[in-house]
Amino acid sequence: MRKDIWFWLTIVLAAAALVASAILLVDYVRPAPVFCEASGGCGRVKATIFARPFGVPLPAIGLIGMLGVGLAALVPGRGARITQAALASVGGLAALLLFGVQAWMGVLCPFCAVVDGAAVALAVLSIVRWRKAWDPPSGRLIPSIAALGMVASIGVPFAIGFQLRAIPGDIPAAIADEMRLTGRGRVTVVDFVDFECPFCRMTHTELAPLLAQRKDKVRVARKHVPLRMHPHAMDAAKAGCCGEVLGKGDEMADALFEAQPQDLTVEGCERIAKEQGLDLDAFRACVNDPATAARIEKDKEAFRAVKGHGLPTIWIDGAKLEGAQDRESLESTLDAAIRAL
Repeated sequence: MRKDIWFWLTIVLAAAALVASAILLVDYVRPAPVFCEASGGCGRVKATIFARPFGVPLPAIGLIGMLGVGLAALVPGRGARITQAALASVGGLAALLLFGVQAWMGVLCPFCAVVDGAAVALAVLSIVRWRKAWDPPSGRLIPSIAALGMVASIGVPFAIGFQLRAIPGDIPAAIADEMRLTGRGRVTVVDFVDFECPFCRMTHTELAPLLAQRKDKVRVARKHVPLRMHPHAMDAAKAGCCGEVLGKGDEMADALFEAQPQDLTVEGCERIAKEQGLDLDAFRACVNDPATAARIEKDKEAFRAVKGHGLPTIWIDGAKLEGAQDRESLESTLDAAIRAL
């Protein structure tokens, strides 16, 4: 029974170390991290001299070492036991050193801690196996399942990590969140607007046809910042939000921008909603829903968080455009972002 417990504990720890190593390796080789924050513990450890011994990413060394320990655990015989104990002992000593580095820096890299903790435990288990002359369960089924599990522990993080979009750490969180929602292959346009703002209206006239021409390559996220100086801005913002909720976000936005400012009253917005084919009862319920007002407050908080100073403020991926924009500036920024995909 103790042999079986030793075997499965070794496989589970090796798999955990492989998952964490694969996650770290993805973040080391991508242009920007996708799993860890650049300013967090993992990012700070990555910036040390220990991150790339001899030019090789440390997670790659850890991944190869943990895979070697795990595979040796599947093989019977004295040679496999010695190999496993040797690899695991080196890994355990390196893990203790890296724990010391993190303690000295006063940081914690969670994924590093998983790898290092598993490495120390595997060193103990591997030495016990060598001393007790324990071998894995006989037959091919259990070792094969364990081997497939270790392969999956590497493959799944790689598949996810190379599919996720790498976003530079200097992009504000509110914009980065929208870029993650967009995913790879499309540009994110975050448009902070007030439907009554004359400069927003001018810019929308130039931006809308550019977005329509590139609709397969662009996702638009409108965030509403109704200014107090505009008497109907809040009513229009609620109408814009509810157009999105009811599946006519772009159509409502276009119509609200095209309407005369004095027509953006409650009644005027209802008329616009009806013209766009929205169910008026559902529209009115949405406008009066506290969640709609809460959404607008959240958008205003995002505007402050990205240090917006005037409207319109438009983020095209990582590029910030503030104030009224001409078509040439919008087009060149959009196309540059598309080329960078």
